[in-house]
Amino acid sequence: MAAVPRDLEAGGTARAVEIVDGDTLRLDDGREVRLVGLQAPKLPLGRPDFPTWPLAPEAKAALAELALDEKLHLLYGGARMDRYGRVLAHLVRGDGEWVQGAMLARGLARTYSFADNRALVPELLERERAARAARRGIWALDWYRIRKPRETEADIDSYQLVEGRVLAVAEQRSNSYLNFGADWRTDFTLVADSRARRLCAAEGLDLPTLEGRRLRARGWIESFNGPMIEITHPEQIEVLEP
Repeated sequence: MAAVPRDLEAGGTARAVEIVDGDTLRLDDGREVRLVGLQAPKLPLGRPDFPTWPLAPEAKAALAELALDEKLHLLYGGARMDRYGRVLAHLVRGDGEWVQGAMLARGLARTYSFADNRALVPELLERERAARAARRGIWALDWYRIRKPRETEADIDSYQLVEGRVLAVAEQRSNSYLNFGADWRTDFTLVADSRARRLCAAEGLDLPTLEGRRLRARGWIESFNGPMIEITHPEQIEVLEP
């Protein structure tokens, strides 16, 4: 088996027998696997009033092409199971094809990481950036465009990438606030608690020094004194300018 970009813990092999959507599949041993590290366009999957995201059928078809009936090596780099009982794993085919990397390279997913599952995120981001630069897949569609901070009010309760310049950094109690507008009560903000600050600092990302710098942030947009993304780990932030 060809190695993925960094060492992970081997978790055995199994065959994919069903594709649920563009980032979820079922194995011949009955387990359901959520491809860790990415988010593909979503299908309703029985959820009432849930719209099909653009290119969701295409993402499912691409995962089927890559993984269906293939013997897959499961590799772990963090938490092994989510709250729904799905296995969280990187998948590598017998020929060495890294499934997550292939989905991102085709432009049929976005990098999507968590504080307890950060393995290979730099490699995932690299493939995402290349697909975006080439306008492959989702990156050719306005629906998935990178948002500007002032646009995010319309994107509450959705996962987005947002680019802008940090106007001010404020420290209040245990939280850091990176403000992208003049009015912190209404404008877009990144919020990080003390644990997130320590994780970021350990990776050389000192949040108070980001004032005046242009960033790309990713996460779920919530409403708290205006649109807000909670930062839980450093890979959610890419510094675009020194």
